[in-house]
This record gives sequence, C-alpha cells and structure tokens, in this order.
Amino acid sequence: MVLRLCAALDVPLRQQNALLLAAGFAPAWRESDLAAPELAKINAALDFMLAQQEPYPAFVVDRRWNLLRANSGAVRLVEFLLGAVPASPVNLADALVSPDALRPLIVNWDEVALYFLRGVQADAIADGTAETAALLRRLLAYPGVPPLSPAVPLGDGRAPVLTMDFRQGERLLRVFTTIATLGTPQDVTLQEIRIECFFPADEETVRHFRGER
Repeated sequence: MVLRLCAALDVPLRQQNALLLAAGFAPAWRESDLAAPELAKINAALDFMLAQQEPYPAFVVDRRWNLLRANSGAVRLVEFLLGAVPASPVNLADALVSPDALRPLIVNWDEVALYFLRGVQADAIADGTAETAALLRRLLAYPGVPPLSPAVPLGDGRAPVLTMDFRQGERLLRVFTTIATLGTPQDVTLQEIRIECFFPADEETVRHFRGER
C-alpha cells in the first residue's frame, strides 16, 4: 500500500524509502555509489552525452548541484570566465549565486537567479530533505539575492527561453540550457542525477565555443 500510494503521488525514490522505514518496512530502493561496477553502463552513457555536447559545455550534477563531472567545453568556459578551474569540489548553485564566483559575470543575474532559486525551492518542497532545505537557506543568505515572491514581468518582446548572458571583458556570451534526467531510474542516486547542457543563443557565442575569432 505504501508503494502504491507513492506511485500514485509520484513520490521520489528517496522519499519512498523514508516512508517505508516510517511504516516499519525495509527500504525498497538502493542508493549506489556512482562509481559502483554495476553502474558502468550508466557512466558510459553519461560520458557519451558529455562528449556529444562538445564543443559546447555540459555538466553532470547531483540533486543539490554538486558537480560530478564536466566535459572539455565546460572546462574551457570556466577557464575563460574565471581564469582557472577551481581545485576544490564545486557546487554550481553556490557558484551561480555567490558574489565571489560567476555572479559578477552574469549581466542578467537577477532574472537568472530568480528562476534558479525558485527551482531549488521546488526541489526542497518536493524531496523534503534537510540537505536540500539547507542548500536553499544557504543560497538565500547570500547578499543581494532577489526575493522569490515577485511576479515575472510579461511582454511580447520576451525571448522564447531565458538566456544566461556572461560578460568577460569585451566578450558577451549568451547561452541557454537544457536539463536531462535518466528516464527510468530504479536507484536513488540515478534518479537524482541531472545533465545540464549549454547551447549558444547567438552567432558570436557559437564562434567563441568553436574557437573562431
């Protein structure tokens, strides 16, 4: 009955395990290390997706935006924007919202941050874990973060997708992103993986990623 209710309500696997434990049952879904041998084919698929995205950037992140891997296009983008790739583990949510990382380089940061923070808020509500709630609190505590309540302005002149506009020196890079997930995960780790791919939104950005000047 617990599993039937979870299926009907589309409850994530992690929360299904928590509900089973609360009802006195063992967890039904495993949570594997991504490096586990039984996930070799999944890792190969992730690497294939990252390689196919070249020369455009792509990242693999977990549920809380911790960077798991990136392709060469992503490394080149970070090196162009920040001068070097950080040596310590990277959380892309912090990198986007913190005033000490990518934020000063994003021309339309207020708009991008609003959409992103609302996404993290939706994650925190959906998974109900202390870790995701803590991530949201940490992001909202950064100075200058926009409130989540304002309505998004409407108008006929809006672009079909929200772009992220990076400015480094005289160069302006405009990108939009897609986020993919595994379609039929039966493992908590795999359900929480996201593959974010960046695409150029104008010809100048296309030339930059392709190394054309």
